[in-house]
Amino acid sequence: MGEAPNTERDAQNADARQRWRLALPAVTIIMVFSILPLIVVVLYSVLTPGDYGNVRWVFSTEGWFSVLFERDIFDDTLSLSDAHLTILARSVGLSLLTTALTLIFGVPTAWFIATRPPAARAFWLFLVTIPFWTNLLVRTIAVQEMIRSEGVFNRLFLWLGLIDQPIQMMFTNFAVLLGMAYVFLPLMVLPVFAAVEKFDFRLAEAGYDLYASRLFCLRKVILPLVRPGIIAGSILVFVPSLGAYVTPRIMGGGKSMMLGNLIEMQFGQGRNWPLGAALSITLTLLVLIALIYYTRLTSGRQGRSHG
Repeated sequence: MGEAPNTERDAQNADARQRWRLALPAVTIIMVFSILPLIVVVLYSVLTPGDYGNVRWVFSTEGWFSVLFERDIFDDTLSLSDAHLTILARSVGLSLLTTALTLIFGVPTAWFIATRPPAARAFWLFLVTIPFWTNLLVRTIAVQEMIRSEGVFNRLFLWLGLIDQPIQMMFTNFAVLLGMAYVFLPLMVLPVFAAVEKFDFRLAEAGYDLYASRLFCLRKVILPLVRPGIIAGSILVFVPSLGAYVTPRIMGGGKSMMLGNLIEMQFGQGRNWPLGAALSITLTLLVLIALIYYTRLTSGRQGRSHG
């Protein structure tokens, strides 16, 4: 009687060791290409900047200090770093607005696709995924051609007599917002579509049969069931928007920089690698906070559904 449990336990241990051996290549790749570079960035953030880039191996917290504060070059008085705080606020604000804008256009689009006949869904999904086949730089330049001073929009407005001279839309927060919303819209549509496709439309019909209004049915029946897809799409849009580099660089120029552009500037023109590393960790922490918030939202929803 005592040998059977031991045999079963040995089999479980052998199975666990086999799983670890199979997972070892993936774990090694994660360690080498994800965790190790992160450790290097953290280490660089507490070193002293070199004279021509790189770092000097002398411990210093100046990089982290410079994220939020700055010293006057004449009397060393301390003050908040208005430039960094402005860029940080702009990055978070534009990322939230991008998420909201893609949500406004993405949810109806996903609903439209999910309510098409099965044969037509593949075609509409094909159209949504086409932008992924094109380089991000090409897509961003395409948006630039639409809103520049001699672009399609300004020419159309002039032809219609709505304006007397071209509107300056390039190199503004609006241009960055429009570019990121266009680039990241498919990342909102696809998760919401996956959630809507699983929705049992008989529940909505039951709500209508019980004399619920369309708005009430939307709030109490449809949204709670498709909310996981909305939350997933929001995270998929917000996280890359927060660290976007190419779109703000082209659409915003030097006037509407975001956090990714500031980090690149510190590693390039600024030659302040510790500050760039500290800003990179700050961006990583912001992304981590967003992911933790997403995890709590989804786990809370699952707990209430099981309860």
